[in-house]
Amino acid sequence: MAHADHDAPQEATQDVVESIVPMMPIVLPIAGGVLMFLLAFIAVFMA
Repeated sequence: MAHADHDAPQEATQDVVESIVPMMPIVLPIAGGVLMFLLAFIAVFMA
């Protein structure tokens, strides 16, 4: 019974990951741009 309970969340997690993968070409550049903006803001603020 413990194995049956453990297998179900693993399958649900895999489905969530598979649903996010097609969005990666959009999400990664946006996240990179936000990160670069924050780092540049910190550098200008500290200078």
